[in-house]
Amino acid sequence: MARRPLPRILSSGSAQIARGRELARSAADSATDVFQPLITVSRGLRLLTAGGRQKWAATPKDRRGPALFLAAACVLVVVLLPYGPLLVLISVMAAAGWKGRDRAPARTGSDGAEPRRLQALYEALVPYFSVPEDPRPLFVHGGTWSKAFSGQEFDSTGRLTRLRVTYPPYFTDGEPAARARIEHLLQAKSGRGREYLFDWDEEANQLSMSVLPALSTSIAAQRFVTVPGETVLGFTDTGVQRTVPVLAGTERCDAPAVVWRTGPRSTEPHLLVAGHPGSGATSLLRSIALQALQHGEVLVVEGSGTGEFACLPGRTGVLAVECGLAGALAGLEWAAQETERRLIAANRARQAGHPPPDDTRRPLWILLDRPSVFGHLAAADGRPDPQQLLEVPLRHGRAAHVTVVVADQLDSLDSLSEAVRTHTRARVVLGPATSAQVETVLGAPPHTTPTPHVPPGRGYARLGAGPVLRLQVPATPDPYDSATSEAHRRAVLELLPEPHHTLDETTAALPVQEHGQERAADRVTDPVPAEG
Repeated sequence: MARRPLPRILSSGSAQIARGRELARSAADSATDVFQPLITVSRGLRLLTAGGRQKWAATPKDRRGPALFLAAACVLVVVLLPYGPLLVLISVMAAAGWKGRDRAPARTGSDGAEPRRLQALYEALVPYFSVPEDPRPLFVHGGTWSKAFSGQEFDSTGRLTRLRVTYPPYFTDGEPAARARIEHLLQAKSGRGREYLFDWDEEANQLSMSVLPALSTSIAAQRFVTVPGETVLGFTDTGVQRTVPVLAGTERCDAPAVVWRTGPRSTEPHLLVAGHPGSGATSLLRSIALQALQHGEVLVVEGSGTGEFACLPGRTGVLAVECGLAGALAGLEWAAQETERRLIAANRARQAGHPPPDDTRRPLWILLDRPSVFGHLAAADGRPDPQQLLEVPLRHGRAAHVTVVVADQLDSLDSLSEAVRTHTRARVVLGPATSAQVETVLGAPPHTTPTPHVPPGRGYARLGAGPVLRLQVPATPDPYDSATSEAHRRAVLELLPEPHHTLDETTAALPVQEHGQERAADRVTDPVPAEG
């Protein structure tokens, strides 16, 4: 039986379809070439608009009014100038064209290595993002990563710096344990030793991963622009609405600051700092002391006995620097009595219809560095733990303008008293720490992945029930330490208040511990009125 030839339309259909596709592709390329300037300008206008919105969102509310006034004044000047609107239009179009130009990212890594890395990451996620009952799984062994990954970016070494993952709707993204498994896997496959930020969008079933840049360590101790009752704990990147003008190295800039508010209206009147040795907890206490001496008085109790606060004794506003058990007991006993005296004096003044006395409103700061050491010494000597004397300042310090700051090591937090753990609602964790350790101290897990190696003063902070913030403490080393740089030494010495009296040679030869014990004992028996 002879075969009949196929109709002509069927035999030549594929050739006509291919020719039509080629013509359509040529027409699209020609249209793209013709409208390329318009596409570039449109892309630039979109980028400029998005940048303006981000800048406006990041502008503090107290600066938006002056910014609007300045913009309105500029618009009025442009309208009044001859050819002003035309020049502005030309400038905007030129800026949009420059902003929207095609800029291919520089890729120094291998083009073949990056897809292989993404495919390996895709295969590793298959057991977590797939179930046998799914008829059309998004993650399947041997599948393609392009359906689940988007927005990928790589650094110069070929490691991932940004990635968006689309996961199936049945994944339990509301469970912290399930999230932690995915975050740990992505961190391990993308490269350890970096700080990652994971943003879960449950409504869109998408996970965005990005590598955060390290916080700047160039900000040293300096006079910050704050009002009485505000203390700068350090600086962060996002999550705060306030910036502070600072000197970072040799450049002046506005840095987002973690500002801790104290006083009668504060909801977090006391602070707890935890960290490993060398993490910068003592530097943070030294920075707080320098800021507190601007408007108040400071009592320092140092349990380590290493002389980290040797620059403070004899300065105006420094009541005592105690390094021994006897001095710590005497100083904290006076602090408890002073708190009670302030409460009684303020209550009597209110009942008589008078404002509180000035000496009850002057801030009093009690800084304790490693109080757990005194607990062991007190138990061995048969004396009470000095932390027991902190109960009155902690419970009633907010009304009496008394602030308590406690710093201790992470492995010694169990030895802190119940009053310290209960009333220190502002928390800081410094140094290398796991997510579990950060959550134990702050009461909430960090929003980024902690790294095993961090510079001194790097960590996390949480004020009350607020969010967990990344933190970098301003460099405030001991100016008498031989390892301190000259720039940091001058910065700290310039912030120290003037000496309130001249020490003779005999007194200056005595150790700091004996000074603190004598001064605290004098204040307990015969308190000196606070300087106005």
